[in-house]
Amino acid sequence: MHIQDPIQDHQLFSRRTLVALCGICIALLVLITRLTQLQIIDHAHFTTLSKDNRVRLEPLTPTRGLIYDRHGILLAQNRPSYSLEMIPEQVPDVADTLQRLATIISLSHQDQTRFNRLKQRKRRFDSIPIKLNLDPVEAARFAVIKHQFPGVDIQARLLRHYPNPTATAHVLGYVGRISKQDLERLDHSNYAGTQYTGKTGLEKTYEQTLHGTVGTRQVEVNVVGRVARVLEQQAPEPGQDLHLYLDSRLQQVALQAFGEHNGAAVALDPNTGGILAMVSKPTYDPNLFVQGISHPAYQALRQDPDQPLYDRALRGQYPPGSTIKPFMGLAGLETEHIQANQTLSCSGAFQLPGHTHKYRDWKKTGHGIVNLSDAIIQSCDVYFYKMAHTAGVDKLSHYLAQFNFGQRTGVDLQGEARGILPSRAWKQQARSLPWYPGETIIMGIGQGYFLSTPLQLAAATAAIANGGTYHSPRLVRAHQARDTQNQTPIPSAQRSIAIHDPQHWQTIQAAMLGVVEHPRGTGKRIQHAGYRIAGKTGTAQVFSIKQDEEYDDSTITKKQRDHALFIAYAPVEQPRIALAVIVENGGQGSAIAAPVARKILDAYLTGR
Repeated sequence: MHIQDPIQDHQLFSRRTLVALCGICIALLVLITRLTQLQIIDHAHFTTLSKDNRVRLEPLTPTRGLIYDRHGILLAQNRPSYSLEMIPEQVPDVADTLQRLATIISLSHQDQTRFNRLKQRKRRFDSIPIKLNLDPVEAARFAVIKHQFPGVDIQARLLRHYPNPTATAHVLGYVGRISKQDLERLDHSNYAGTQYTGKTGLEKTYEQTLHGTVGTRQVEVNVVGRVARVLEQQAPEPGQDLHLYLDSRLQQVALQAFGEHNGAAVALDPNTGGILAMVSKPTYDPNLFVQGISHPAYQALRQDPDQPLYDRALRGQYPPGSTIKPFMGLAGLETEHIQANQTLSCSGAFQLPGHTHKYRDWKKTGHGIVNLSDAIIQSCDVYFYKMAHTAGVDKLSHYLAQFNFGQRTGVDLQGEARGILPSRAWKQQARSLPWYPGETIIMGIGQGYFLSTPLQLAAATAAIANGGTYHSPRLVRAHQARDTQNQTPIPSAQRSIAIHDPQHWQTIQAAMLGVVEHPRGTGKRIQHAGYRIAGKTGTAQVFSIKQDEEYDDSTITKKQRDHALFIAYAPVEQPRIALAVIVENGGQGSAIAAPVARKILDAYLTGR
């Protein structure tokens, strides 16, 4: 029989009570410490977290600026559109949500691929488009069951639209979705909430002006993330509108004037350098790029042999051919290697002393005795062969550089080509070869290494038209803030072309007038009874022919035919327009390019 020991039992109980009391004290101490940390030390942090669960900061996308032509016609606008968007951090299962959405709204493989690509680039709390430009039926269908898709909502956005797309594609360019490369150059804070940025043309050049400044708003949300009320808001600042020198009607006429041919035309106001028309054909629809062009459609554009994405007016480099002769003649007068009334004999070919190679004239029988005006009017090659040989490449290159040949014009577009103004230094640097006398000969008629863009030719022609002032071409005349009626003009750069005798301008201008009005002028077929035109035809060889061969366009492919060129300005008495036209593989400038120019001049000067 076990006999209880009261003393031992009391001691055991006391020990257990003490242990339990110590445990309770330790637990209370831990609890008090934790409460102190949460309520006092980390109070500010958890207050912020609590507020963030209730208050959300959202960016407000600014409205992109509009683009108008010189008459106030809208060339680039913003059209309302509804898009289905998702905030990934508010969605429990993104893949499952997309799968369920596809049963309600038609989601193409391209839509889902684009969403997944954007999800990798964006932050989890950014709103990412799933499908753009929902139709009213799709929007209504989703609105009924929106509560089943937390984190998914329909957003009203403005999409860029170009009302006259093909005529202005290369000038305006287009906007597209912000890419990873774009993010490296854009201000992240100012582009929060913005889906698009300028990719080419004026949309890219004037991106900062057109975009505006992002706004913000603080909103209170409920447990499912729905906005309950707006607590605070800072309105975005809209982008500024652009007003161009461009005449959209003239632009359309210029594009249509090419008919079935490809090429480029640039028309300027010779008094300001403002670009009235700037056309590259073939062209494309920039609206395809705004929401993201499909891969097959983009590949079709890229693989098109006519290269519709290529801006021939800005980047196309062609031999100027005989359109360079007025500039060569001015260079000869200024360097005193020819006199205006000095005559030379043209027998149909020219040979360097001691050489058997013949540099042929386009007219096999020759032009007989000609002076400078005759040589420009009749486009005598031999005259300019001899003049170039006498003057030499160094003096010719130095003088022609004043007209910006071989240099960028400074136009307010990105991607402009420089062209090539040949010289000894250029050839040594580019080809590591010496300069040969024969290369100077063909340079005299705008062949060989000589390359120019249509924009360069138009700007140089404008300098002849106004008598010696070179204006850097510009598309944008002014910009205007949305809340004001005042336009802020954008000044253009200009400089004077050095000349020793002002009479030389008149000599060249009179000869260019004779090209159109003289009975032997190569451009006589485009005379106009209502106004007078000064111009110069040109034909640029695409490939060389041997000494014993003759050019026969009936035996060669179209791609091997000569390019047709024409430069002009009008009216002669007070020039209002100067232009350059090139028709690719068009043949003779007088037959193909000059009529295109005439249609542009008629449209601008007579309204027809």
